[in-house]
Amino acid sequence: MAIPTRMRSFFMIAFLVLVWGLCWPVYKASLDFTPPILFAGMRTLLGGLGLAIIAIPRYRRIRFRRNWHIYFIAAFLNSIVFFGGQTVGLTYLPAGLFSVIVYLQPVLVGIFAWLWLGEALTSVKLLGLLLGFLGVLAAGLNGFLGNASVIGVVLALITAAGWALGTVYFKKIGDRVDSLWLIAFQCLLGGAAMTIAGFTVENPAEIVWNNGIYWSGLVFGAAFGISSAWIVYFTLVQAGEASQVASFTFLVPMISVLVSVVFLGESFTLDLLMGMFFIVLSIYLVNRNLKRSPFPDAVPGDLMEKKGSN
Repeated sequence: MAIPTRMRSFFMIAFLVLVWGLCWPVYKASLDFTPPILFAGMRTLLGGLGLAIIAIPRYRRIRFRRNWHIYFIAAFLNSIVFFGGQTVGLTYLPAGLFSVIVYLQPVLVGIFAWLWLGEALTSVKLLGLLLGFLGVLAAGLNGFLGNASVIGVVLALITAAGWALGTVYFKKIGDRVDSLWLIAFQCLLGGAAMTIAGFTVENPAEIVWNNGIYWSGLVFGAAFGISSAWIVYFTLVQAGEASQVASFTFLVPMISVLVSVVFLGESFTLDLLMGMFFIVLSIYLVNRNLKRSPFPDAVPGDLMEKKGSN
């Protein structure tokens, strides 16, 4: 596979932001027709199956006996905590508000990457991360002024922490395992665990199988929100600094809000405009002092093709 150019790296980030921005309203709509844990488990499991099929030619790189603990830790953080917390939390809060809280994640990634990976955490970068989260808060200000569910807020914070730890963990151990199989296993194991839990504590009969919105959410989540987006995200994380890549995800809740403005007729408020300003300023500050560009000249096109196979 050809090595992506800077322009291709730019489009990878644009794709990621767009897909994840659409996930929140799509998942929220789907939850009217399915129990949350079953929905999270099934879409994650389907996404993992798709990735495993793609990865079959490199099955010798699995080395499950040596790497099983890595697969299970990644599954817990990036699937069970992130996808599970995300889906259950959406039943307590509006999609836009929930996504706003979850996007404390880039700030946490910056801190964890500094503590765990030794990435620089300059005062300018920290200021940029805080401004980005401030921008996200400004965009969701109206939601916070309402009666927000305490349970929903707690689940959003847990989701953010799990995602941040999962991102830094992937960066930390990314050269010890085959990356495609790592993503596949985190989805397979996490999806299977959540599906079993859903069948245990929820009622599968509540799934409205003959509903197009439900199937749209399931298919969109498995094909794009899970498999495609995670490959793109971790490709970028491996190619650059974790906190640098994470800063661009501040744009995701902005996409969610803008979709609501365009398609749901919600008003374009001063809070939203202020939030957009802070987010753009944040991305500039986080990336301006880094020696490496946020769009590297050579981002590994194949996440798994490293020197010296695992």
